[in-house]
Amino acid sequence: MSTFGFQLYSARNFPPLSDVFKLVAREGYREVEGYGGLYATLDEPGLNAMRAELDANGLTMPTGHFGLDLLEKEPEKAMLIARTLGISALYCPHLAADQRPADAEGWYAFGKRLQEAGKRYQDAGYTFGWHNHDFEFAPLADGSTPQEQIFAGGPDLSWEADIAWVIRGGADPFAWIESYGKKITAVHVKDIAPQGENADEDGWSDLGHGTVPWKELLAALRQTPAKHYVLEHDNPSDVTRLAKRSIASFNTY
Repeated sequence: MSTFGFQLYSARNFPPLSDVFKLVAREGYREVEGYGGLYATLDEPGLNAMRAELDANGLTMPTGHFGLDLLEKEPEKAMLIARTLGISALYCPHLAADQRPADAEGWYAFGKRLQEAGKRYQDAGYTFGWHNHDFEFAPLADGSTPQEQIFAGGPDLSWEADIAWVIRGGADPFAWIESYGKKITAVHVKDIAPQGENADEDGWSDLGHGTVPWKELLAALRQTPAKHYVLEHDNPSDVTRLAKRSIASFNTY
């Protein structure tokens, strides 16, 4: 059984968080996804307070983004966050441009690094994986892509597939789903505005109001192990509109 959730990063410019929880619950979401800036600096009482707010709104947080520094250097803190908030799947979400390898060997080594970082979490019963952007799909000198090398170096990594970033990276999402579908345990569901539109929203759109063929993609993704489908919009101008229109679209697919 798959579910449709809301990535709280989408609402980072629309505080307070308590109002965001109420909004998404009111619109019919039952899950939210956390991110490092939301909880990485909280102490245990702060985490408990966040969990109480989730519970009060009938929300769960089964998935979360965790920065690589936190995952590698503060594993006990990362597990405290996950345990307190009820997160069962941890995804490393990004690698800064100045830290990205330049060749296939470097990306393979990065995959090994992720695999090593994730082992302690997997041993503790968590799902652990990588969340992509677009840069992982730019061809390297040897013809491979960073994403292929990450998975080669980290064969036990799960994948939170951000489909719209796959498309923006110039790759075919259907081909990637076919090749790596067994790794997909969560999906970021977001839409790309028609060319030249929504410049104030970085060219993204509400789900169902853009160009990504989500009906067909979801049919393919439902053949994978993915349990969590998470709405995301990197820079919405109106979070209420985003939440309302996107879940209405998702419910038609």
